[in-house]
Amino acid sequence: KKTKSSGRPTKSSAQDLHPDSVFVQFLKESGVTLRAGSTANEIAVDQVIFQKRLQQRLRKNPRFPNIIQEFISALETYIEDPERFRNCLLPCVPSSSSQQDTNSGSYQESLVRLLLGIEMLQTLIINILFEKLPEFMFEGVREDGLNVPRLIINQLKWLDRIVDGKDLSSKLMQMVSVAPVEIQRDIITSLPEILEDSQHGDTAKELNGLLQQNTQLAVPILDALSSLNLSSALLSEVREAVMGTLSAVQLEDLPVVVKFILHSISASGPNEVVCDLRKKLELEQCVLPAVLQASQSRMKSKAVSGNGQDSVALVLDVIKSAIRFQKTISEAWLKVVDLLVLFILHSTNANHSRRGAERVLKVKVRKGLIQESLLQKTFKGHAQVMRGYFPSILALAQGLLRSSDCCVVPFGGHMYKQAFTGFDSYCQQEVVGSLVTHACSGVSGEVDMALELLYELVSQRPAEMSQFTVFVKGILDYMDNLTSQQIRRLFHLLSHLAFGQEQHGGHIQDDMHIVIRKQLSSMVPKYKRIGIIGAVMMVGSMGACRYTVMALLELVRSCSESSPEAAALYYDELANLLQTCKLDLLVQVCVPFVFPASVMYNLDDDESQGGIAINLLPLMTQDQQPKTDTTQPAGVKKERSLRVSPLCLSPFFRLLRLCEEVQHQGDLEEIDALLGCPLILTDMEKVESLSKAEREFLCSLLFYTINWFREVVNAFCKLNDPEMKMKVVTRIQNITYLQSLLQTCLAATPGYTPPQANFDGESAEGMIPSSSIALPKKGKDAGEISILICAIYRVSDHPEKESEKEKEKDAKSGVSLSSYWPFFRELDVEALSVLQCGLLSRTLLDTELHSKLKEEVQLGPAELLFMLEDMWRKLDFSLASAPAKKAPFLKSKTDRAVGFAHLQQKNAKEIATCCMELLPTLCTHLENCHNHFQTLLSEHQGVVDAPGVDVKEQQLMCSAYQLLLQVLHTTFSWAGFSGPEHRALLKSALGVLAGRLKEDETDLTLDQLSRHAFEYLQNFRSTVPSLNTALCLTQLLIVKKLELKCHGLIFKGAIGDCLQKHFLLRWLLLFISEDVCINLVFCCSIYLEHTDDVLKAVEEIAGEGVPELMNAAKDANSRSWPTLNRQTFLVYYKSMMAELERAVRKIPPSKQMDSQESEKLLTWNLAVRDFHILINLVKMFDSRPVLTVCLKYGRLFLESFLKLGMPLLDYSFKKHKEDVQSLLKTFQLSTRQLHYMCGHSKIRQDTGLTNHVPALKKSLEQFVYRVKAMLTLNHCQEAFWLGNLKNRDLKVRC
Repeated sequence: KKTKSSGRPTKSSAQDLHPDSVFVQFLKESGVTLRAGSTANEIAVDQVIFQKRLQQRLRKNPRFPNIIQEFISALETYIEDPERFRNCLLPCVPSSSSQQDTNSGSYQESLVRLLLGIEMLQTLIINILFEKLPEFMFEGVREDGLNVPRLIINQLKWLDRIVDGKDLSSKLMQMVSVAPVEIQRDIITSLPEILEDSQHGDTAKELNGLLQQNTQLAVPILDALSSLNLSSALLSEVREAVMGTLSAVQLEDLPVVVKFILHSISASGPNEVVCDLRKKLELEQCVLPAVLQASQSRMKSKAVSGNGQDSVALVLDVIKSAIRFQKTISEAWLKVVDLLVLFILHSTNANHSRRGAERVLKVKVRKGLIQESLLQKTFKGHAQVMRGYFPSILALAQGLLRSSDCCVVPFGGHMYKQAFTGFDSYCQQEVVGSLVTHACSGVSGEVDMALELLYELVSQRPAEMSQFTVFVKGILDYMDNLTSQQIRRLFHLLSHLAFGQEQHGGHIQDDMHIVIRKQLSSMVPKYKRIGIIGAVMMVGSMGACRYTVMALLELVRSCSESSPEAAALYYDELANLLQTCKLDLLVQVCVPFVFPASVMYNLDDDESQGGIAINLLPLMTQDQQPKTDTTQPAGVKKERSLRVSPLCLSPFFRLLRLCEEVQHQGDLEEIDALLGCPLILTDMEKVESLSKAEREFLCSLLFYTINWFREVVNAFCKLNDPEMKMKVVTRIQNITYLQSLLQTCLAATPGYTPPQANFDGESAEGMIPSSSIALPKKGKDAGEISILICAIYRVSDHPEKESEKEKEKDAKSGVSLSSYWPFFRELDVEALSVLQCGLLSRTLLDTELHSKLKEEVQLGPAELLFMLEDMWRKLDFSLASAPAKKAPFLKSKTDRAVGFAHLQQKNAKEIATCCMELLPTLCTHLENCHNHFQTLLSEHQGVVDAPGVDVKEQQLMCSAYQLLLQVLHTTFSWAGFSGPEHRALLKSALGVLAGRLKEDETDLTLDQLSRHAFEYLQNFRSTVPSLNTALCLTQLLIVKKLELKCHGLIFKGAIGDCLQKHFLLRWLLLFISEDVCINLVFCCSIYLEHTDDVLKAVEEIAGEGVPELMNAAKDANSRSWPTLNRQTFLVYYKSMMAELERAVRKIPPSKQMDSQESEKLLTWNLAVRDFHILINLVKMFDSRPVLTVCLKYGRLFLESFLKLGMPLLDYSFKKHKEDVQSLLKTFQLSTRQLHYMCGHSKIRQDTGLTNHVPALKKSLEQFVYRVKAMLTLNHCQEAFWLGNLKNRDLKVRC
């Protein structure tokens, strides 16, 4: 502030220039001395005293009120000089004579503001100011730093009283309309400080109109509107207008606009405002409107004063501030959330915002509303903004990766990759550290995803990842918790880091060699297995390091030759490597000849034997002999040292086959003789007469044989030659026959441990079912097994002899081979193509080449069942599995991944694509099963178990029928179909099913395809042969992928009719296992859920089916519902009670003056009647399980009635008095029966029943008082009478 003018030796008074001026004279008399030039005016008295003196002199003057006009005229004349006018606008200074006066303050107002404080002068002086303002509009800032227009506007701020506020507001707005932009902004921002509250509303309307015309003034207008006192209606109107201009404002003004919109939201309606704001900003695209993109680029080229963030960051900061301090806005953003706002919500300190952000993100990702493309645009376009929310991004990615929902886990991986790609090295380090933490968590699905992400980062960003090698290498310390497949992935990515093109992996190469050598030299099988897997994976990444590769392979061979399991694993790992990596040619040539083939296969070159044969029996006999014998000469020792265990037979053949495929481009001509060559085995007819050691030897022989044939099928299944296809089908027939023999042998050999077949997991001893394990007994030595060699025959490629023996042999019950699944070699996915084989035939010539014989081979029921079972297991593992949750405290002995090592090399999409290729074939087999049972029913008048029917064949066809439906159900239940990226695959799959029904129609929508596919599958309901099959068909029909757009009464009616037909077929229970009740529960629940009228269906079963059952014989069934008998009554009863309680909970709550009052009252009458029928059934079926169901669901029904039914009775009592009374009387009978059950439970002192009594008693008491309240509300309290119930038993006897 300037109080004195420097550089002038003397003060010149303005009175000397205007001695006769009324203005100057009155001011001097009142205490103000005017100075000329740049010297400030002086005031000698207090400001209030000056104003009072001047006002008194004006009023007491004889020329009053004309003296006022003379005073104003003199003022106008005085301020014609710009310097004097400037002095009048600047603060006065105390005079030298009054500086010692304590009454004078340090700060003095300007002369103009002092005059504006005098009411009689205020309006006239305001007019003078507005007349002077245009003179200085275009001058700008003076040399002395003063802005005269701004000084004039400041004189009007914070006046104690405004005489004519309306006129002042009008003049200000007129000045805004003609002033330059800078002065417009000054005037608009000063309006809240100038105007009185009474003028705020009109001014806000004018500013709103101005905003529509000129968006350049958006910031000052919104600043002014934010400070004005507006009504809620006017504020809403202004906010809507501002929202309309959102797409037209400049980018640098956008944060202010968003701030005004968010801060003007009322507590009653934030959802609509936030939703509209979301659409205008287009945050879901992470891109501002197109009109702003050009200004955004200009904005980036400017230097924003005091702020390095761009406008988008400022907008997000505004949203973050609103979310943090206004809970209603936070909740509104959760409902209409976008990706950027999700990070804002998560970054706030409020726990509910973080949890809500995580929950909403999962929902949006699951529904496909937030996809990977959106995430890429967000990181690509706003990396600077996203960097500020990196902690939230990392936390959300961690939560998604740990989720049990497999639909959202990949999106968490995308977040990790984008964060690593788009951020700095610090963030990259945090990303790698977080992924390493996931990899060491011990949770299977989480570990798999983390290792996959790390490998992708190593492959795509090797230079950056090489900086964090020490973090990734730390996973080696947690290999004890990793599965074999995870160990493969770990060594694969580490080998890529160590031997990649980036020369940063020298130190990790040494570490990996040390780890592998240490593991290989261990005598613990688990660690040796890790060493073999790691070494083979290193071989795949070493590239051209031929001699290093050969040295490493020789090391693995020498460390594994002492253990057959280790050697077999070595061969399997090499075979897997050949399938996935391209090895050096010399390495490929040397790999198969680690052991001589003749030793492995004992090829018999004796022509009298009719060609080669696999001498499996002698090989096993030699393997059973003692490994060391000191009495033998040295030559014999050397010969036995070359002896190889039969465990290596199948693994080595797989390795040999793959080497042949790689070296000869898929041609297996050199080894195709192995497909048809026989195996030398032993007679397996008299199992019971053998000793335990001999039976165990026989079981092992069968396991080896079956596993050999399974590898043979893997090897030759892809050949297109018809003769080869016939041999492959023949081998599958051999497998099914040998499995039947194996079942018999296993049943006679309790406690037997099969030879290991899959070597990349833990020991298979823990996988044997407990029912087959017996205490070990002292067995015979291996010499006794040699007795079996006396009877040898060949298992050749002629199955007719086997089938004849099987038919002649009596069917004997054996153990289930499903529990021995880990002990069989894995069939490749390509082997499923055998399902496409139809009737195969070939022409055979006799020895004289004259007569022709025709041989035909096709898949029978047993072979079809074998292939379908294997396919279903594969689909259940790949498509139905979700990321594992936290590992349990007690780990299971069985590893679910055992037997799926080859399958794990393919992702779920590849498996689903393979299923789509086989889908037409599966439909053909499904139709064949349908036709089989349809023919059977027509030939035997609807009786499937009629005399003369082949029961075994029927069981096989029934199981195949069920497996086909399970395969389709698992396929269409794949969670991946929910994602938009797999929508085309789903459409093609539905197109296959729809095409079986309507072949000519093409270019159908997904909705139409779903309907046609549903109709196609619905046609099979007439021939389902068992309850299990009926359940599978029903579950397939209600899969969401087929249910798409097929809901409504048509869909529900179809499901209900289908299951009702199943219930009416008594023969559905013919081939059911011990889980019949479980499946029947599912069927009952699904039927009642999808029937058109649940209450009617319950009344039909309970009112018609159950009385028929009570009147029938003890073991008889109900006539109307043949699947209802005394054994299945509990299943029906529990399902009816549960669905009845669920149905009444869906009845909408009632309100006064409800238009549907009569309909709801009728519905409750029907529900109470059904409830009464079910409660009365306890009198006849009073078993403990029935009582438990009745007490549990009786209480739930009563609670629903109190919550939803009683309010309806309150409103309906006067209009429908008789109906309400009838309902209460019926319900009262049911509550009495519930009272009797409570008493019965106490008398019996059954803890399982008495646990339900307290809660039920409480609800019964509430019902009594609630009825009394209802009668009181309707002025009928005299109708209520309360008495004591007598103690009665369940038969209602005293």
